Amino acid sequence: MKKTLLCVATSITALPMLTHADSPYFSIQDGDGFKRFSVSVGALHVMPQGKAQPFRVNTSVKEGETAKVGDIKAQTVLDNIKPGSSVNPLLKATLDGLALINADVPSALSGTAEIRGLSQWDNPGTGLEADDVTTLGIMTNYFFTDNISFEMKAGIPPKVDLQGKGKIYAPFSATATPMGGALGNLELENDIFITDLEAHGPAASARAWTPAFEFQYHFGKTGVNKFRPYVGVGMMYAYFNELEINPQTEKDLIAAGHMIANIKEGNAGASLEGKKSSANPKVKLEATDAFAPIATVGFTYDFNDKWFAVGSVSYAHLKNETTITVKDATHGELIKSTADIEINPILAYAGVGYRF
Repeated sequence: MKKTLLCVATSITALPMLTHADSPYFSIQDGDGFKRFSVSVGALHVMPQGKAQPFRVNTSVKEGETAKVGDIKAQTVLDNIKPGSSVNPLLKATLDGLALINADVPSALSGTAEIRGLSQWDNPGTGLEADDVTTLGIMTNYFFTDNISFEMKAGIPPKVDLQGKGKIYAPFSATATPMGGALGNLELENDIFITDLEAHGPAASARAWTPAFEFQYHFGKTGVNKFRPYVGVGMMYAYFNELEINPQTEKDLIAAGHMIANIKEGNAGASLEGKKSSANPKVKLEATDAFAPIATVGFTYDFNDKWFAVGSVSYAHLKNETTITVKDATHGELIKSTADIEINPILAYAGVGYRF
C-alpha cells in the first residue's frame, strides 16, 4: 500500500514536467526563440502630480470647555476682544488702566473662560506636496510567452522632501467672565498663529519604498522586431520610513502643544501669551502605507539577443495619509493633525538590460 501511494505521489509530482515538456511557453527553457528572464538597470525619475490637501487639526480641548484664565496681561485681553462686541465701560476702563502700566489681571479677578474653536478645525490652503526625485531603478521580467510577461519594479529607496503649503492658525474664541462676571462678560476672538509651512524649507522628509508589479504585453516578435513597444498594468505598494519634520516647524508645534496644555492646566491666559506650560510636548510624524494601481507604456530595443535598451513612462494613482501628533506624558495626546498626501507620480525610466 505504501509503495502504491509512493508511486502515485511520484507520478503526480512528475505530471507538470511531462505535460509541459513539449511546450515552448510554460517551461523554464527557451521557447520559440525568446528568453524567459530579463533584468535592467537605469535612471528612475519620479514626478509627483498631486496637490496639497488641507490639514485637519484636533486637540484635547473640547468645544465649550471651561477653563480658568489665570494671570494674564491686561493688554493681552484688550488685543483679543472680539471686534464689534460690547464691553462694560467700567471693565474697559479698568483694562485700559492696567494696560497703561503694563500690569496683569490677577487670577483672582480674571475668572474663567468658555473656550470654542480649538476642538477641531480645517486649514484650507495648507498641506504637503512631494518633490521630484531621481534614483536607481531595477526592473526584472519573467516572460510566460514571447508577448506576455510579469515585471517587478523596484529601486534604491530615495529620500523625498515634502514641501509645506500655507500657514496654520488656530481659530480661538471664548466667552470670559472676569471679576466673577460682576462687570459682564467679554467676548474674545483671534486666529492664533501656529506655523508657516513654507517659511523654513521642506516641512518634512521621508524615505519612500515603492515596489510595483505589472503584467505586460509586448508587441512584435523576438528575432524579427528589434524595436518592441509594450503596455502594462499592475499595483504599486508604498511604504514610508525615516520620517523627519523640519526643526523650526517642530518648534512651532511644541509651542502649540504648550498652548493646549496651559488650557488643560487652568492657565488659559498663558495660552494667548505663548508661555510654556509644565508639560513636555513631543512631536511625532507618521505616514500610512498605501496600494495604488499603476499603468505603463514603454519600449525595448534589442542590440542583440541578450542586450537591450528600455524606456518607459508609468502613472500610479497613489495617495496616503500623514499624521502629526503632539503628546505629553502627563496630558497624553494634545494635538493630532492629519492630511492626505496626493502623490500620483509619473515615473520615467531609461535603462539597459540583459536577457538570460
